[in-house]
Amino acid sequence: QAQMVESGGGLVQAGGSLSISCRTSRIITSTFSGSTHNWYRQTPGNERELVATITPLGTTTYGDSVKDRFTISKDTARKTVFLQMNSLKPEDTGVYYCNLASQYWGQGIQVTVSS
Repeated sequence: QAQMVESGGGLVQAGGSLSISCRTSRIITSTFSGSTHNWYRQTPGNERELVATITPLGTTTYGDSVKDRFTISKDTARKTVFLQMNSLKPEDTGVYYCNLASQYWGQGIQVTVSS
């Protein structure tokens, strides 16, 4: 069973940038490269929402609230998915989760944006 561990979260001021990553283990490289990867987040008082997606061919899609500010990418050799977050806003504060193939989840990592 795949294991996913997020890292890189923390506290940043509004307008700043932060990059978080998700390293996957216990799966073979072809499974990683052939899967769709997602980042979700759960902000205070809201349901978990889809933030960004990257397909096996590298096509990316984003939620409306983060479009043009966030970038999802992946490094297949390292079995790691990244989320670069720019122009951060206080409303981006929440717990961010990586997801593999809508099946496996990381434990979540806190991102806090101060105003």
